[in-house]
Amino acid sequence: MSELSSSFSPAEIEAPLYKKWVDAGYFNANSNSDKPAFCIVIPPPNVTGSLHIGHALDHTLQDLLIRMKRMKGFETLWLPGMDHAGIATQNVVERKLAEQGKTRFDFGREEFVKKVWEWKAESGGAILGQMKRLGDSVDWSRERFTMDEGLSRSVLTIFKRLYDEGLIYRAERIINWCTRCLTALSDIEVDYQDIEGQFVQIRYGREGEDQIWIATTRPETMLGDGAVAVNPNDDRYKHMIGKKVHLPYVDRMIPIVADELVDPEFGTGAVKVTAAHDPNDFEMALRHNVPMIVIMNEKGIMEGTNTKFDGMDRFEARKAVVEELRKDGLLGWEKRPYVHSVGHCSRCNTIVEPRLSLQWFVKVAPLAKMAGDAVRTGKVKISPKEMEPRYFDWVDNMHDWCISRQLWWGHRIPVWYGPDDEVKVVGPDEKAPEGWRQDEDVLDTWFSSALWPFSTLGWPDNTDDVKKFYPNSVLVTGYDILFFWVARMMIFGLFAMDGKEPFKVIALLYGLL
Repeated sequence: MSELSSSFSPAEIEAPLYKKWVDAGYFNANSNSDKPAFCIVIPPPNVTGSLHIGHALDHTLQDLLIRMKRMKGFETLWLPGMDHAGIATQNVVERKLAEQGKTRFDFGREEFVKKVWEWKAESGGAILGQMKRLGDSVDWSRERFTMDEGLSRSVLTIFKRLYDEGLIYRAERIINWCTRCLTALSDIEVDYQDIEGQFVQIRYGREGEDQIWIATTRPETMLGDGAVAVNPNDDRYKHMIGKKVHLPYVDRMIPIVADELVDPEFGTGAVKVTAAHDPNDFEMALRHNVPMIVIMNEKGIMEGTNTKFDGMDRFEARKAVVEELRKDGLLGWEKRPYVHSVGHCSRCNTIVEPRLSLQWFVKVAPLAKMAGDAVRTGKVKISPKEMEPRYFDWVDNMHDWCISRQLWWGHRIPVWYGPDDEVKVVGPDEKAPEGWRQDEDVLDTWFSSALWPFSTLGWPDNTDDVKKFYPNSVLVTGYDILFFWVARMMIFGLFAMDGKEPFKVIALLYGLL
C-alpha cells in the first residue's frame, strides 16, 4: 500500500486525470448524433501572450454550461482555438527584432512571416497548455486557428461574395492612421483620451486684402488647407462667402465656403478646411469641391508643403508654425491649457493621424441593419438586457469599415491587379492571372474572427458540423468586445448563412461580475 501524501499536489493529480479524459474522447462531439445540440465556440485568445484572470472566468463559465448540458444528455461541442491578432502579434515580433537591432525590412515579407509563425508556435503552445491546466473540457480534435488552411479558405470565400455583391469597395477616404504601427486602424481600434493642447487664432489674408481669423487646435495642418468655412447663417461672415483669402507660408489663395457643419460658437466661427487630415473637413470638401492635400508622410513627417517645415515631425512642426505666426504678427489669442479629446492607437498609444488614404472598405449599412433587427425581433438575446442600447447605438450608426491593414502578418487581401489597372478578386478555388500582382495589404484581424462561429465548423462547405452546431447556442464573452467582435460576427453570420443568426444568446460578462 502506498503511503498517503501529507499534502495535496494539484498538478500531480489533475494533469494525469485530464489527459485520461482527453485520451478517452470524453469531450469530443459527434455531429451525427441524434441528441439535441449545444455548442459554444470559445472566444479565441490572441496568440500574443498568455491567458489572464478574465480568460479564467470566461472559460469557467463556459465549462460550467458545457458540462451541465453534457450531463443532461445534449451533444455538446466546446470548440477551442486562437486568433492571429494581426497588429498586436506583428508588434511583438518586431520588438523582439528591434532588440537585435533589426527591423522586418531587413528580412523581407516572406522571411518575416516565417519568424511570426515560429513565435506563434511558441506562444500559442503556452496558451493551449494553460487551457489544459484549467481543465477546459473542449474538443481538442476540432482546434482551430484564424490563419489555418480551412479558415483562410473561409476568408477568401466571404471576401469574394461581399465584393461580388458590391459590399466591398476600394476608395480614398479619411482613415485613422498610426504613425508608429504604419497602418490604418478601424474606428474601434482608436482610444480617445483627454489631453491638454493649444487653441490658437490665426489670421489668413495679406495686408490690404480680404482677411479672416480662424481658430484651430492643429495649426501645423494649415499648410494643407484648401478652404475656410463659416456657417451660412453667421452674419459676421455673410459678406465674405465666395471670396478668397491668402494662406500664409504656402502662398495659396483659398475660398471661403458656407457650410452648416460649422459651429458659430466655436472659436472665431471660422474654421480651416484641411480635407486630407480631418474627417469633418473631408466631408465638407466633398460638398464644396475643395482640394485634398496630404502634407505628411506615413511616419507623421511634414512633406510636400514646399516650406521650411518640411522634414519636421508633426508635433515639432506645430510648435514651429506657432512661433513663425507669432513672429509675423499673424497669431491672435492663444488659449492654454485647452483640454480636448484626441484619438490614440489602442495597440501602442501613439496619437492617431486622420489621413487621406486609398483603402478597402466594407459597406456596412445593409449588414448592420440585419444585425440590429436580429436582436430587436428576439432571434438573438443579449444578456444582461441593459446592454442592448449600447449594441443598437453601435449597429445603427456604424460607419463603413476600413478592412485593409498595411501589415505583413495576416490574411493577404485576395485582389490582383493587371497591367492595365484591371482588378480581379481571386476566390479560394481560382488562380490569379499570370503576371498580375497581388495587393500588398492584409485584412483587419476582426475580418477573419467575425467568421469564427461558422468558419470553425467547416464553412463554406455544408459540413455535418455546420448542420449540427450552427447556430451556436451561446456566446460567453466580455462586454468590452461587443463592438470589436460580437457585432461583426452578427453581421457576417447573418450574411454568410442566409439570415441565420450565429448564436442564440450573447452572455456578456459585464452582467455576471
